[in-house]
Amino acid sequence: MKIKEGFVLREVAGSYVVVAVGKASFNFKGVVKLNESGALLFRTIDAGVDSEEELVNKIMSEYKIDYEVAKKDVSTFVSKLKGAGIIE
Repeated sequence: MKIKEGFVLREVAGSYVVVAVGKASFNFKGVVKLNESGALLFRTIDAGVDSEEELVNKIMSEYKIDYEVAKKDVSTFVSKLKGAGIIE
């Protein structure tokens, strides 16, 4: 999986948002607000990590949560970004 070209993460007034820029903004009209863990996952995917298992390990190590919680959270996050057309 990877972040589609034209989607960027920005921090605005202490909040994280994903916005479309360039050609991507023609098809995506909106903003996706992320919390701190969502921003971490977005950055991790953008850096080239492409498996959900690696994302689960990253979130577990960062937030000291158990595997089942991390797996569920990562799966939900990835599904929402795919549904919004942000990752492929």
